[in-house]
Amino acid sequence: MDVEQNLALLRELVRCGGDIYTWCYDAAGELLESNCPEQDFLGQVFAFLGCRDKMLAHWAKHTNPITLGSGIGLVWSAAFEQRDGRPHRAWVLGPFFYTDVSMKSIEAGFGAYLGLEVSVAWKARLTELLYHTPTVPHLVSVQNLLMLHYCLTGERLTASDLGAAVMAEPAYLGGAEPGRDRHKVWSAEQALLQMVRNGDLDYKKALSASQGLSNGVHIHTRDPLGQGRISVIVFCSIVCRAAIEGGLSPEEAYALGDSYIQSAEDARTLDELYAIPLTMYDDFIRRVHRCRTNPRLSTPVQKCVDYIELHLSERIRAEDLAAAAGYSEYYITQKFREEIGYSFTDYAIFAKVERAKVLLRDGDRSVQELADELGFSTRSHFSRCFRRVTGKSPAEYRGKMRKVE
Repeated sequence: MDVEQNLALLRELVRCGGDIYTWCYDAAGELLESNCPEQDFLGQVFAFLGCRDKMLAHWAKHTNPITLGSGIGLVWSAAFEQRDGRPHRAWVLGPFFYTDVSMKSIEAGFGAYLGLEVSVAWKARLTELLYHTPTVPHLVSVQNLLMLHYCLTGERLTASDLGAAVMAEPAYLGGAEPGRDRHKVWSAEQALLQMVRNGDLDYKKALSASQGLSNGVHIHTRDPLGQGRISVIVFCSIVCRAAIEGGLSPEEAYALGDSYIQSAEDARTLDELYAIPLTMYDDFIRRVHRCRTNPRLSTPVQKCVDYIELHLSERIRAEDLAAAAGYSEYYITQKFREEIGYSFTDYAIFAKVERAKVLLRDGDRSVQELADELGFSTRSHFSRCFRRVTGKSPAEYRGKMRKVE
């Protein structure tokens, strides 16, 4: 893999979307090179807003890409290159905005950096440069970051692999923008909330698939931090109620929701704010899962149940369950039937059909695509299993749900 050649091509590709510059830093945070004509000044801005320190702190512990936000809405994306298992170079894309930002909100954003004095001339120069800073939609910035990571490592990631700090302006926060399919947004939201109600630990694919449907709650503001707070708080509120419907006690759910809402209120930068929703969503799902866990099940059988729910896209075999539980195939299959009441194969089919019901409400994937995604050998096998559990074919079930909606 020719890293330098790939990076050269990527530089040209991202510039097609505006003046998005690339920056290269060494492991100590020293700038090695950039194609930005204002590299000295904007390099100072990158450090002044604390983004360079955040990048280095993240890189000291992790190798996954990261988005670096600021209180004035300015954003950079960073991916990392290792050599012999050690940090070698950090490559940065930016700066850019996710949405159009008013100069008034930028001026107000300087208040987030109390105790840091800059000259009037320095601030005026920055303000002038920000007038020409490109706006890059969140989804495009994520795609650029995924490509940058691939150029450096050869590793293919999806949006859901990038982690909370990258999932800014998440699509699953509700609302829809002009030209977006509001029905699809609603369906995706309902699917994600149903996973909370079910305590479904295998939620990442659906979360990733929801990207691109909306950019959060649609309000008329040019303050990205304020708009982000509203979206995060709304998402937290509806997830909290879904968790209660899933069996979590109102006392625990509301206390947990309040703590995450307070964290959103306290966030002073975009990367702090957007670290919250994925953590919160995962936290609620795991708590619902624990409260729905049957206390009468033995530990090995519960491990089998968890394994099945986390591997619905695969063909589940007795040997896999035996390995997960740490017992022989004969013992665990007998123990499973004894405690659950039916075989692990039947349980897996039931769990796959429950997932299919969620997916049928979320988008327009074909029956064949669902069969493939859920690990069925053929479309007809999937349809037979679905009808056996629900009494309807997948197409009939989808039609009924849409009439209800």
